[in-house]
Amino acid sequence: MSTSEKIRQAVFQPENPNSIVYRARAKRWDWLLERFPDLPSMTVLDLGGTPSSWNSSAARPAELVTLNTRPPVNVPPWAECVVGDACDPPAELRSRTFDLVYSNSLIEHVGGFARRQAVAEVVRELAPHHWVQTPARSFPIEPHFLFPGFQFLPLSARARILEHWKLRHGQFPSDHDVAVSQAILVELISATEMKFLFPTSEILHERFAGLTKSLIAVL
Repeated sequence: MSTSEKIRQAVFQPENPNSIVYRARAKRWDWLLERFPDLPSMTVLDLGGTPSSWNSSAARPAELVTLNTRPPVNVPPWAECVVGDACDPPAELRSRTFDLVYSNSLIEHVGGFARRQAVAEVVRELAPHHWVQTPARSFPIEPHFLFPGFQFLPLSARARILEHWKLRHGQFPSDHDVAVSQAILVELISATEMKFLFPTSEILHERFAGLTKSLIAVL
């Protein structure tokens, strides 16, 4: 196994209890249950998630509905999966009400500020409570590509980096256009923008080595 592959597994592998991602998610689940101790009796809409992402949680909601652009695979009996856009959910979801809207690392991928606003409006519309997490733009290491300061560079530089950088998460780009599309589809959010999108929410700062690693809007 190459050094870059070992580093990727140590950081990204969600099934590895020693990985940074696994430990961060475990801590986040604890925070969620502390804030919403009634979660096992709640109806939850997970924007951008999958049922499998709840396997590591100490508790599952009484009713879980996921909304994702990708068709579900092996849907468990305790979940309902809907295919659609989190910025504009299907009418079948808009006609329902939930106790909590949950979203993990979605809002930075939807494509532009207007669509992030749309997600925030959906979150507020469909439930009285929410938990929306996103990686912090201020953190020095971009979490998707593991490159220092990647989020602050011009698009052309980010694309060139992705054509050669082996520590990145996900598929290696097949050509320059693919590299551009991969770079442009990730827009990390600042604490100021997060508060603007969720003005009535408390913004939690998840920290790593004393620095804000991710932001969580909670209501």
